[in-house]
Amino acid sequence: MNKELTKDYLRTKILGCWLGKAAGGTLGQPYEGCTGPMNLDYYYPVPTDMIPNDDLDLQVLWAQVLDKMDKPVISRNIFAQAWVDHVDFPWDEYGVALRNLRLGIPAGVSGAYDNYFVNGLGAAIRSEIWACLAPGNPELAAKYAYEDACVDHSGDGIYAEQYLAALQSLAFIDNDIMALIKMALDFIPRDCQIAAVILDTLNWCETDKDWLNIRNKVLEKYGSDNFTDCIMNMGFTIISLILSKGDFSKAICIAVNCGYDADCTGATVGAIMGLIDPASIDEKWLKPIGRKLIINKGIVGITHPDDLDGFTDQIINLGTRVTLGQEEAQSSNISREINTECGVFSPWFAMDSNKFSPCLPPQTQMRKFSGNLCKISTEGLASDSLYMMKFTIQMPETKKVRIMFNTPSISRVWLDNNFIFGRDGGMMSPSFHRAPISQFYDLELTAGTHELMAGVAKKCCEAEIRFVVGVGEHRNMQWLDVIK
Repeated sequence: MNKELTKDYLRTKILGCWLGKAAGGTLGQPYEGCTGPMNLDYYYPVPTDMIPNDDLDLQVLWAQVLDKMDKPVISRNIFAQAWVDHVDFPWDEYGVALRNLRLGIPAGVSGAYDNYFVNGLGAAIRSEIWACLAPGNPELAAKYAYEDACVDHSGDGIYAEQYLAALQSLAFIDNDIMALIKMALDFIPRDCQIAAVILDTLNWCETDKDWLNIRNKVLEKYGSDNFTDCIMNMGFTIISLILSKGDFSKAICIAVNCGYDADCTGATVGAIMGLIDPASIDEKWLKPIGRKLIINKGIVGITHPDDLDGFTDQIINLGTRVTLGQEEAQSSNISREINTECGVFSPWFAMDSNKFSPCLPPQTQMRKFSGNLCKISTEGLASDSLYMMKFTIQMPETKKVRIMFNTPSISRVWLDNNFIFGRDGGMMSPSFHRAPISQFYDLELTAGTHELMAGVAKKCCEAEIRFVVGVGEHRNMQWLDVIK
């Protein structure tokens, strides 16, 4: 640790980080997932207490796990075990990573395997702790961030956290936001999409000072159906940091008003602004929420400090104790297959559903998918055909579940020969807690074997049809490994 970074200096900076993160996240939380744009200039509704947010929850968890170790080590394997022991979040990449880890897939592969949400924002929002444990050392902060992010992400999902951790680490020794944005690029691959959106946004901000115009350019080039996409949301983050010109209130409001993952971008921008200048956080943002440390009930089995002040002191102490683990690369060869009996039902027309019930044709073939995230080529599939697939569900016990089949293509789904849902295309959002209403079905599924039949048809000129099929426990929306 740089000797010039005194304990009092660190405490002021780190507390500013957490307070800024809390304010920005609280402002954006009611609007998470709203595409916007919005026109907020203050909390609406105005909170009366601190609101829990996974942006901070997992960082609190990492700190408690590390603090209990005699020799704390930043290691993907430590974090993977903490996920299994302490986290019950079903959301997007979190749920997939938990499923993969419980299947015995090692950390470092668990984030990449069978994961539609590899580019989700779930890792980027956990970056601050690594900056605070490596203040003024962006290279080390980025290495810490990698060990965290690879458990539930890959590619740009990892680079997003590394970039932010490096930027925030640099904010301990430099307060020039433009310099910070540019310097942090040295710690991620220059040919990744995170770097591309940052460089594009920097260029757009040089010629246009209207955040709405630049937001539209980000969406035009990097927009995603997934509102948590880290590439698109990174563009909004950069817009906010540049065009606010050091004004904390403007920064978090621009971030949230851009929409999409508004609580996460608001929290990240607030944390960066709070790090750069803790005094810039106007009391109007802090008075309604206070400093209590409140986390979601989905984090279990830990005891944490009562407030952000205590958490700050804990982080400062940890910074003198932690070391970086040396992890070997894990094999990505995973022998996990879902077997299906497939065939083409033809002729079929979407508007004729009431006239006949599609079924497997006499001629079928067996097909193996390497997980729940699947794709099939539409080459040779006629426009008046429905590609039928029969999956087997093996329930070890009777349980209330959610069956999900999510695809942007045309789909029809049956369970034990009874039609349960379908639609003629739409956005892909394959997570049990937020799958589109026409892409899931809740029921108590009895112990034993069940038949899930799904038919898909291509839209327009689709070269391939993507889908995610799964069964989740209704109580907590966690994946069940019951499709064989």
